Amino acid sequence: MTTRLSLVLEYFHPWPNSAGFYAARAAGFYAEAGIELEIRTGDPGIGDSLEHVARGLADLAVFPTNRLLVRRELGQDLRAIAAVNQRGLETVRTLERSGIRSLADLEGRRLALNPTPRGVAIVRDLVARAGGDPDLVELVDAGARELTADDLDAGAADATFGSYWAWDILLSERPDRPERVWRVDDELGIAYHSYLLGGGPALDRIDPEVRAAFLAATERGFRLAAAEQDATVDLLETVTPYFDRLVLARSLALIAPTWFDRGGWGGIREDAMGEYADWLAAAGILEDASAWPQAVDAAWALGGGRGGGRGGAESGAAVGAIALAGAGLAGSGR
Repeated sequence: MTTRLSLVLEYFHPWPNSAGFYAARAAGFYAEAGIELEIRTGDPGIGDSLEHVARGLADLAVFPTNRLLVRRELGQDLRAIAAVNQRGLETVRTLERSGIRSLADLEGRRLALNPTPRGVAIVRDLVARAGGDPDLVELVDAGARELTADDLDAGAADATFGSYWAWDILLSERPDRPERVWRVDDELGIAYHSYLLGGGPALDRIDPEVRAAFLAATERGFRLAAAEQDATVDLLETVTPYFDRLVLARSLALIAPTWFDRGGWGGIREDAMGEYADWLAAAGILEDASAWPQAVDAAWALGGGRGGGRGGAESGAAVGAIALAGAGLAGSGR
């Protein structure tokens, strides 16, 4: 019997952070487990990926940790079952010629961001930690759009918050236009999970054996994507054909190490969740930091102590399956 599951990704389009799901499907790992996985992006008119699973429009989703914790505090039945990333991905970014050498130098300058409560709180904290006055930073509302280096070059702002060092920055950086970049989790000192995998009420309706099989197949996919990156880029070109192959390859090389902690995939670390929840509470975004364990589904979750499992990378016939799947899709057109 085949179990059909649906997964909503975290962004407007697929990008290399999703490679493990596509690799597992193309290599036949889900099929071997009796699972037919539909992978799709969300409809912004409905809401983010969490909104899709909250409404029962999908079984599973990839989502930011902070959004999960906020929604849980509102009483929504949403839970994490595994971590996709073992660290944060956001940056503060500026052109070298801006003269900004420290985050304190953002005083009196224009910083573009999506002014969510969390985004504003992070910027204020970063500036204050660097010895600056956050009240003197001029915030520019960029909405959901990440400003590029071209936008900074054109004078739209002096710096931007939010661009991922493993994706957005790669799309517009140039050797002749050097940049200065601060990784947010380094500056905060919290290696939070940028993205988690989880779902809503539908999780309870999935058979425990199917749960275990899904997570095992997904882990195999992420290990395969990290180990066989050329074949994985071939596959990515079939599901997100809008980006240069070199950008996809560079992004995959950067993002793949964030999928693992001490060789293990998927573990939801107590230190990552607890310290991040504490920070969110101190910033006034959460009321009760100690409630974060309720956002992790104990029946599903891999846990922070999960080791490397099989350890070695998947290869051989599975890689051939990716290559063949990619070739078939590429030839089908639209």
